[in-house]
Amino acid sequence: MGASTKSEFVVVANRLPVDRAVDEDGEASWRRSPGGLVTAIVPVMQRRAGAWVGWVGAPDEDLEPFTTEGMDLVPIRLSAQDVERYYEGFSNATLWPLYHDVIVPPVYKRTLWEAYVRVNRRFAEAAAEVAAEGAVVWVQDYQLQLVPKMLRELRPDLRIGFFLHIPFPPMELFAQLPWRTQILEGLLGADLVGFQSADAAANFVRLCRRLVGVKTQRGEVLVEDRIVRAEAFPISVDVKELIDLIGRPDVRQRAAQIREDLGNPATILLGVDRLDYTKGISQRLQAFSELFRDGMLKSGDAVFVQIATPSRERVEQYRILRDDIELQVGRANGMYSELGAPLINYLHTSYTRDELAALFLAADVMVVTPLRDGMNLVAKEYVACRADLRGSLLLSEFAGAAEELKRAFLVNPYDIDGMKQMMLRAMQADPADQNRRMRSLRKRVIEHDVDRWARDFLQALEGPYAPERPADEAVPTG
Repeated sequence: MGASTKSEFVVVANRLPVDRAVDEDGEASWRRSPGGLVTAIVPVMQRRAGAWVGWVGAPDEDLEPFTTEGMDLVPIRLSAQDVERYYEGFSNATLWPLYHDVIVPPVYKRTLWEAYVRVNRRFAEAAAEVAAEGAVVWVQDYQLQLVPKMLRELRPDLRIGFFLHIPFPPMELFAQLPWRTQILEGLLGADLVGFQSADAAANFVRLCRRLVGVKTQRGEVLVEDRIVRAEAFPISVDVKELIDLIGRPDVRQRAAQIREDLGNPATILLGVDRLDYTKGISQRLQAFSELFRDGMLKSGDAVFVQIATPSRERVEQYRILRDDIELQVGRANGMYSELGAPLINYLHTSYTRDELAALFLAADVMVVTPLRDGMNLVAKEYVACRADLRGSLLLSEFAGAAEELKRAFLVNPYDIDGMKQMMLRAMQADPADQNRRMRSLRKRVIEHDVDRWARDFLQALEGPYAPERPADEAVPTG
């Protein structure tokens, strides 16, 4: 891109905010991707005539920069080997399990790390090329943790922010990583490092002190002559979009149709997740089916709808997980269902926003029980959709959302007996209790929506800095 198209605001993310759509005539076009991150940042991009650096989602595609919806999009080319080693490999077979409590063993291979470094450099160079003098650059998520340092070396004039959308592990887990120091130093290239929770920010500061040997004070890390701040900015949802959706007559009619299609059970429980081993799908389905085994529920009392959106289908762990869950659902339905009335309706497919909103309206109990999650926006989406103040949210205490949604029915997803008891409590809650809980939950979600998340982060990044201290000045350690 030429000097005339340099951008004052640049987002760097693994994926561009658009998907390719092909119409009936075979004509391809670009449409905005769904999801909270895109929803939050696109308006900022449009106001600032920003640029977004990211991968288009298909290997070996060489695309020139293009403009859509008032955004300059800068595609990064990834070869099939890059996708295998950087994305499926280091990002999702090494970092993802390590950052999610090592639920499955991380893969530590030097070839994967080398690909991660190589691709991160490609993203950093592209961002350096399109950023105007003194621009703000916002780097997103675990796939690009080396970009802040690389970018600072290329362009020290930039104001650099980084946000991690997944958990950040404690010393006991992070120390396993052979490239632990390089990752921390990569993040310390930013001026502001944002996390979903205060615990994650504290883990980062502690690790920088222990493994990098830098001085720290509360949420600040002293790096040579710079202060790097680490703070919590819990991400949220587009409340207005969801309220508009549930106000549509077709969505409300669809919600009534869903109940009818399920046989009008007394209670509908709903799970909506990406098919991932961190989401606790197996544990919740076990708890639910045991309620029938133990005689605490009988056919007609309750139906569980579990939507598992396809995810990372080329990764072995995910194929195994899919097979295991399908076997578990078949066994539960075979043992406890009556003819024509399955106990568990399991759907391994993606759904539109309209259909999800209808499902949220139809569900009496939303079951969000990840074994570990940075936030989990489904919990907040359900709350945003329950303007009727009905419905119960069953929420894992290991989801980032649990720090904010304290009036949910909180559970330990590893405790099957405890989950069974809390499931029954959520199902049997009286309307007055539901009303009180949901009112409190909705107040939090409405006041802290996705617009506020983006605004708070950027204000912290662009606001006045703490005074810079000389490198040799002692900073008390915290």
